[in-house]
Amino acid sequence: MADLTRIRTLALVGPTGSGKTTLAESLLHAAGAIAQMGSVEKGNTVSDHEPLERRMLHSLQSSLLHFETQDGLRVHVIDTPGSPDFTGQALPSLEAVETAVVVIDGQRGIELMAQRMMDAAKERGRDRVIVINKIDAPGIDLPGLLAQIQQTFGRECLPLNLPNQGGVQDCFFASQGSSDFGSVEAAHRALVEQVVEVDAAFVDRYLNDGDVPATELHEPLEQALREGHLVPVLFMAAKSSVGVKELLTVIDKLLPNPLEANPPAFERSEGEATELVRVKIDPTEHVLAHVFQVRADPFLGKMGLLRVHQGTLTKNMQLYVGHGRKPVRVGHLFALQGKTQVPIDKAVPGDLCAVAKLDELHPDAVLHDAAEDEHLHLAPLKVPTPVHGLALQPVRHGDEQRLWDVMHRLVEEDPCLKLEQSAQTHETLVYGLGELHLRVLLERLKETFKFEVKTQPPRIAYRETIAASAEGHHRHKKQTGGAGQFGEVYLRIEPLARGEGIHFVDAVKGGVIPGQFMPAVEKGVREACSLGVVAGYPLVDVKVTVYDGKHHSVDSKEIAFVTAAKKAVQEAVKNARPVVLEPIVSVEVLTPESHVGDVSGDLSSHRGQVTGTRASMPGQLVVQGLAPLAELAAFQTRLNAMTSGQANYTLAFSHYDPVPPNQQAQLAAGYKLKDDDAE
Repeated sequence: MADLTRIRTLALVGPTGSGKTTLAESLLHAAGAIAQMGSVEKGNTVSDHEPLERRMLHSLQSSLLHFETQDGLRVHVIDTPGSPDFTGQALPSLEAVETAVVVIDGQRGIELMAQRMMDAAKERGRDRVIVINKIDAPGIDLPGLLAQIQQTFGRECLPLNLPNQGGVQDCFFASQGSSDFGSVEAAHRALVEQVVEVDAAFVDRYLNDGDVPATELHEPLEQALREGHLVPVLFMAAKSSVGVKELLTVIDKLLPNPLEANPPAFERSEGEATELVRVKIDPTEHVLAHVFQVRADPFLGKMGLLRVHQGTLTKNMQLYVGHGRKPVRVGHLFALQGKTQVPIDKAVPGDLCAVAKLDELHPDAVLHDAAEDEHLHLAPLKVPTPVHGLALQPVRHGDEQRLWDVMHRLVEEDPCLKLEQSAQTHETLVYGLGELHLRVLLERLKETFKFEVKTQPPRIAYRETIAASAEGHHRHKKQTGGAGQFGEVYLRIEPLARGEGIHFVDAVKGGVIPGQFMPAVEKGVREACSLGVVAGYPLVDVKVTVYDGKHHSVDSKEIAFVTAAKKAVQEAVKNARPVVLEPIVSVEVLTPESHVGDVSGDLSSHRGQVTGTRASMPGQLVVQGLAPLAELAAFQTRLNAMTSGQANYTLAFSHYDPVPPNQQAQLAAGYKLKDDDAE
């Protein structure tokens, strides 16, 4: 256990341009892991090692780093991308670490990704630290920014150090000193009071003695961090290494080791029963490791990035992947330093490592060596819903299957990417969080896998549902001279609440549809739902109950019941007040104050709704609203015209709403259901 107390794990999260990659570089250099700091501008950092990242000058995927200090502290760092389009890369990193370090640009203030990652880290029970970076920038209002952070995230955000004459002054261990703003004594007192509040014995001691030495506050400090009762704020300038050594001290002395943090949220699910499971952070127990990310490598095959939670993972060990019945051998075990693979012999609880050439791996899988753990998994991670789509076709005819296979490998890397196959057009459809998200995906497809595709204009992820209950019936009967086809299905369709999906219920009695044909009936129901009925978009949030039917002892076949069920669903939907749904997104527009009226007016004129505004940096406001995604295709162009290019925006999926009747009529006008009976 002594080794585990010397392990720390951090995820650097926050908006693009806040300096996360530079901070990671500074930490590696300060710890002696690299001889010289690289820079994002020169394209020679350890984190941003992909050619595309170096061209675009910001991170596009999470990067694993590690270093050891002279006194044996082992630190794992995940440098995450900051664009909202790559939230699916940043969020899974929270599953692998004890502490989320939210980096904020001191000049730009609180941005959308800082808010998102603070909320996500709190929800997953991670300790949180806020780093205010670039404190050496001219004209910066640090006291104002600290006040804004406390107003936005809570009074529990307290400075652990303060800027002082080009450096930083500790406020936790030091009870006196000087700073450029604020009293060190007052900051120290506020920290101690916040920490002792979680422990009644320390409260009494503080009230009686007037102070408690910071060196004696380790346990209540860890409790305050675990409970979110304290969120330390650190000031630094990573590019010039101001505050970096002080951050190393904080990592060593104050941040949690694997034994001190909130336990991972493991669950055991069998059937409909789910129970919480407390894993043992113990290297002598059986192995539990979580695959928090999968990478597609054309040479190494599938690479899994792991967090070991229990037991000791060793090279050549035999492990099971989730429900898998056949063990796999861990032939390649290594730590990652950016793109460099460092072979290791073992990994203990708290370690982040990687395994390669295991095709059985998939995101969120649990690797284990005990049969009792096959139903173990982490609580589901909430990720944004992808709503920006593209239709892809290979340039070379006949490469459709290879396109699907390669895209599937790439999409596995990011839970905010979704892949579909269009039954009508036979196109491969990919959905992401934004234009940049999809553009980078296509660049990687071209550069990494040498695959050329043609793209169609973005497709809106419309859906269909119903507003009433109805019944449907279809008898499928064919006689072609030989063996015929016969299947008859009666069913009822009912609307469900938004987000419920498709519920299939077998209520057939008396064997009128033999049991061996019910899977075919369900297949037909689900095919009809996937194809849609009124406009060719997937049908969602319905309950389909099959309650009667007929079969023929000779002519009944699976294909007959698939077709009968599809036709019955289509008939029922037409009589159930079908509705086309469109994705509604939450919009945040950063704009000069003078253009707030223009931005609000544009949203309102495009079926949008302004829900509020909030302050950002001086002279700038964030306009918040809701709008149909279909109305935002040229939004940036309109913003550029209104604000002379001074505004930008971010989107996040909110919910689905019915489209206006005239738009539903337009969407339905060009769609014609395929007639299976005509074949």
